[in-house]
Formats: sequence, C-alpha cells, structure tokens
Amino acid sequence: MLSKRVIPCLDVRAGRLTKGIKFQGNVDIGDPVESARRYYEEGADEIVFYDITASAEERGIFLDVVERVASQIFIPFSVGGGISSVADMRAVLNAGAEKVSINSAAVRNPDLVADGAAAFGSQAIVVGMDVLCVPVSESTPSGYEIVIQGGRRRMGIDAIEWARQCQELGAGELCVNSIDADGTRDGYELTLTRAIVDAVSIPVIASGGAGAPEHMYDAVSKGGASAALIASIVHYGQYTIRQCKEVMAEKGAKVRLTW
Repeated sequence: MLSKRVIPCLDVRAGRLTKGIKFQGNVDIGDPVESARRYYEEGADEIVFYDITASAEERGIFLDVVERVASQIFIPFSVGGGISSVADMRAVLNAGAEKVSINSAAVRNPDLVADGAAAFGSQAIVVGMDVLCVPVSESTPSGYEIVIQGGRRRMGIDAIEWARQCQELGAGELCVNSIDADGTRDGYELTLTRAIVDAVSIPVIASGGAGAPEHMYDAVSKGGASAALIASIVHYGQYTIRQCKEVMAEKGAKVRLTW
C-alpha cells in the first residue's frame, strides 16, 4: 500500500502567502518561500503552489517565486495558476516544478490536459477542481458543480463527470477542492471526495476544510483520498506537519515518518 501524502498548499497573491475562507477575505500571512522551506523540513511529502489570481487577472504565473521556492525544497513541487498552454507548462517545469496544476484553463480547453500529458507525461499533469455543492439538476446530477476563476464563475458542469473526462484525457492526478469547506477548518467534504475517488482510478487529493489531523485521517480513510491538502492548520501554527502525520499514523493511516 502506498503511503498517504500530506501536502501543504501555498496560495500566493502578488508574491505573498495568503489565506481566505470559501475563496473570500484573503489576508497576507507571510513569505511563501520561508513557509515552503519550513514545511519541507517538517516532513511534507509535496508542496503545492497556487498563484490564486493569475487566471482571473489573465496573466502568467510569477515564475520568480516558483524558482525561489524550488531552490529551497527537495520534494515534489506542483504549481498552478495562469497556466493556459503547453508553453506555460514548460516554463513552470523549467522553473523547478515537477508537476503543473491546471484548473480554469482545462475547463475552457480540455485538450490542454491531453496536450500536456503528451508533452510531459501524465505524472506531470494535475487537474485542479474547484467544486460547489448545488441543487441536483439535469446539468449537475451529482449535486456538485465545477467553478472556475478562483470561485468566481460557475460553469454548469457536473464535477463527477468532469473528473472522469480528465482521467480519459490523460490527467495523472486530481486535486478536489470543496469551495463550501475551504478555510472553514470543519473537515473535508467527504461525500464529494469519495464520489470522485470512486469515479476514477487515478490518485485524488482532498482539499478544503482541514482543521485537525483527524480530518486528514478521515480524508484518506473514509474519503479514500491518496493525499490530504492542508493550509490554515499549519499556516497559523496550530499544528506542524510532523504532528499531523503522527496523529494520522496513530489512527492507522500509512504515512511517511522517516526523519
């Protein structure tokens, strides 16, 4: 059995680490480079970096920040935000990332997933999914809808069907973020996580809502996720990566504890 991963997420705006609740009210909470180094030293399995306003502002990602983070860590590093072409992917990978995460651009142009997988391999392509719980309808029979542009634009696309399509196009991994749970620290949206895990055979990262290590354990056990993405609980010093992993291990999850 593969170890379950713990992945701190660095949401970056204007080159600074930021955090909000349900994609709103973001505040500056520090230097992403310093945070990435600290999480690496604490035992994070990967780091995810999102330039959260790049897509909405229709600009490229801040490659200088990507390069600075990559220089400080020696674990897999995934980067997203403002990536809308194979050339953008290449630039991010050349800046030091191992994976690219595409979200809004993939919804607008699904061929981008296939083109990226053909150019760099499926293992380098993560599709980020921002998902809102909605009434069941003909277009969203699962009750979960895809939203793009950092939570600003609802697409009328069913999240479960989109997950299946992304796998068929060649995505190597899905990062599923519940907008409803994001930043609340009340736990992951396990129904959503499990539904997507059951719909695909590629790894699924649970994102949005972690407030305690027990929530992370629930995401990888009840939710079936391959990894738990975290932000607030480590950004604000509530727990360290090591403390999170120790609790998960005590509850029975297989995690990397080799430090």
